[in-house]
Amino acid sequence: MNGTALEFLKDLLETPGVSGYEQPVQQVVRAYAESFADEVTTDVHGNVVAVGNSDADLRVMFDGHCDQLGLLVSHIDKSGFLFFQTVGGWDPQQLVGQRVTVWTNDGEVPGVVGRKAIHLLSPEERKVVADLKGLWIDIGASDADDAADAVRIGDPVTVQLGFQELRNGIAAAPAMDDRAGVWVVIEALRRAKEKGLSCAVYAASSVQEEIGLRGARTAAFGIDPHVGIAVDVTHATDCPKVDPRQSGDIALGDGPVIARGANINPRVGERLLSLAAAEDIPHQVAAQAGSAGNNVNPLQLSRAGVATGLVQLPNRYMHSPVEAVALADLDHAADLLAAFACDLESDATFVP
Repeated sequence: MNGTALEFLKDLLETPGVSGYEQPVQQVVRAYAESFADEVTTDVHGNVVAVGNSDADLRVMFDGHCDQLGLLVSHIDKSGFLFFQTVGGWDPQQLVGQRVTVWTNDGEVPGVVGRKAIHLLSPEERKVVADLKGLWIDIGASDADDAADAVRIGDPVTVQLGFQELRNGIAAAPAMDDRAGVWVVIEALRRAKEKGLSCAVYAASSVQEEIGLRGARTAAFGIDPHVGIAVDVTHATDCPKVDPRQSGDIALGDGPVIARGANINPRVGERLLSLAAAEDIPHQVAAQAGSAGNNVNPLQLSRAGVATGLVQLPNRYMHSPVEAVALADLDHAADLLAAFACDLESDATFVP
């Protein structure tokens, strides 16, 4: 991963994009993609699509969702404390004591997630896990009017953003799910264009995956691809208390994960596996039984059907403020998608 690409990843991770409020991070995507794409568009839903070789007959769509988990201010009490709803699948335990930012039209408002201190919890309360009803955001307001001068009902909130490099090429950030996938699909388009394309590639930074796989559905309808590959994170099982018998043997740094299963077109899946072997790209394989809970699902069902593939990035601590990935896995995933696009013949067929 060169310096420019790494800075792009950091920019993605340090910019807010809660589901339904993705405009800030989509501006980062546009700014990077416009330096090499033939065309970059934003649709009415907010999906950003960068295109290469759009005149070709065969259309390939790469999808990564840009939205992250967040909170939404839903009430301001008389003392100026903010109560909230969650956006996406939070574990309430992850929120206790977090530094947060309320993103308002007038700028950032810092705050912290508060809960009654352990000293004040009754013995019965100590036995119960934290509940969202018992959490609030403290912005230091003196009363309701003071808080309302700074924030409005419906303002989005994120935990403190930032990119942290760990040892051995591991990096952690709150929004790796799925800014890592956005980085892969946009970077894959850039690399494929450098090599030369015979097909059209549409790299989509889609919205609202965390609240129902929504953006990929509308983006795919507009693009009408013949082939669609979703890039998202998956659970790494190389840490304590995770059973690989349930989720597969998936390790950070061993390469992107190529899925096989009902949501995967067999020709697309086998082509990805063959290319990874031929190009000497480290990779792992995972089973995807039934209907996937990510954007490969709406991609497969768009219009009259799309030949789909799923490439996943191993991720520790998913849906937490410290989601961790291996940067090498992102690099190898971008290489794999670029190789896939450049290998496609204009008359390729994906009928099983």
